[in-house]
Amino acid sequence: MSEPILRIAGVSKTYDGGTTALHTVDLAIARGEIFALLGPNGAGKTTLISIVCGIVTPSSGTITVDGHDAIRDYKAARRRIGLVPQELNVDMFETVLATVTFSRRLFGRSGHSAYIEQVLRDLSLWDKRDAKIMTLSGGMKRRVLIAKALAHEPEILFLDEPTAGVDVALRRDMWKLVHGLRARGTTIILTTHYIEEAEEMADRVGVIAGGKLLLVDEKRALMTKLGKRALELRLEVPMTAVPEGLGDWDLALADDGRRLRYTFDARGEHTGIPSLLRRMGELGIGFDDLETSRSSLEDIFVDLVEERVR
Repeated sequence: MSEPILRIAGVSKTYDGGTTALHTVDLAIARGEIFALLGPNGAGKTTLISIVCGIVTPSSGTITVDGHDAIRDYKAARRRIGLVPQELNVDMFETVLATVTFSRRLFGRSGHSAYIEQVLRDLSLWDKRDAKIMTLSGGMKRRVLIAKALAHEPEILFLDEPTAGVDVALRRDMWKLVHGLRARGTTIILTTHYIEEAEEMADRVGVIAGGKLLLVDEKRALMTKLGKRALELRLEVPMTAVPEGLGDWDLALADDGRRLRYTFDARGEHTGIPSLLRRMGELGIGFDDLETSRSSLEDIFVDLVEERVR
């Protein structure tokens, strides 16, 4: 990795009451990458984002944004960051155009009408530019938050659960916009419960639970290292239980006993499939169809979090 645009080193957060929301986190984000941070509610995702954006003060550690210390040189660091929060934080009586223009000028940018117009058009907001925010639908209000975050042309864009509870059209527009921003070199860091989006969009994935960053890896490498595969056999005669003679394999019945599912490590030198099929033949267990599947990123995420809880 070249010199990262964002470096988080030894960052933690413990509140006055003694609650530790974030244990020591070390993370480097490359310029222009899309990084997905996955974790259940209360995992520490928003706390980490809030610390990087200067909303929450860390208990320890350092944050460097494009070479600027986020605490000692806060203004320079913050100018390089755009944040789309989970909650609406806009003046409902202002118009869309005034709100977005104000956000741009707040960061020392001149009123660049051509740029703002393009952002509003990309988000299907241009026709609503003179409408008061209070008159907009929930989806349109979410679009305004995104426009505000992009108004000052940030190099890093944080999307904190950006598509939670929004319509399909906005989600489609959002990811189209994300592709365009990345093509122009913007670094995207997102948290999401829509794991399929992270699987489709992200270059790298971080899994966080209990305030601890459990794992960070390239998405493909993560799925290769931790992903399992499954062989599913459609049985000629349904079973009520897996026979004792097949106890050497990780088997489970599905579809009311009509399917036999074998889960195995895709990385293993020996998958066990030939010996399983041979043993089934010896036991007179017939099947008329088979198919294989690979673990999704969601399967991996659930396994990691469950392992952490145990």
